[in-house]
Amino acid sequence: MQSAELASLAGVTVRTLRHYHQIGILPEPERAANGYRRYGVHDLIRVLRIRRLVAVGVPLEETPRLLDEPVAGGSLEANALLDRLEAELMSQEVRIAAQRAVIRRLRGESGALDIPPELGRFLRAMSGIAPSREVERIDRDQTVLLAHLVGESGLPQLVGFLERLSAPEVLPTLTDVASRFYHLDQHTSESQLDGFVEDFVTSLDPVLRSLAEEDFALDLTNATSLLAEYSETTLTPMQQHALARIGERLDTPSQI
Repeated sequence: MQSAELASLAGVTVRTLRHYHQIGILPEPERAANGYRRYGVHDLIRVLRIRRLVAVGVPLEETPRLLDEPVAGGSLEANALLDRLEAELMSQEVRIAAQRAVIRRLRGESGALDIPPELGRFLRAMSGIAPSREVERIDRDQTVLLAHLVGESGLPQLVGFLERLSAPEVLPTLTDVASRFYHLDQHTSESQLDGFVEDFVTSLDPVLRSLAEEDFALDLTNATSLLAEYSETTLTPMQQHALARIGERLDTPSQI
């Protein structure tokens, strides 16, 4: 039989047969006078065995040993292999269950798919502040970066910190300050910049210090270079200057 017939009988594709040849688990048969490979029933049986092993979960690279030196059912080696495959499946089930839990939380939060669901509410609150899609993208990027840098262990603190910033009694002040910050550009005068920095410190410094006292501070010392690089490539020079001035006034350049 030719490759197309073998593939049809075995329930695979001709491309799969070629792959089996390439990785060495299916010997290439001799070619007939017309140049086509000639397969026999023994090739069909080997492909069927490969398919069965793969269906059980055996990686392709491990099939040669089982194909050429069959392991008797119930042997210690076979049982060890089955134990390993079952453990891998159980691990996959745990990961799948965790993914489904995240999906359910994302549905409940109606948040973005590319950030932890716990941060969805804050991102939605900030989207109402941003004056443009570009600014919304910056907020999203920063949220993704922060979530990664704090890691799983620091995520609860980050969530608590952002939830406090977006609380009803704080959000109006944050909205006003953020809106003014987004509009800082080359047309902003020095006196306007001074006024913005002063208003920022006056209105938000008490909130930030209160959060720090409540152990909501996030140590991002090791992330300052990445955060600085992001600011340099996305914010206007005036916005960067404003952040530097604010950092000096708050005297907390490496913490949120």
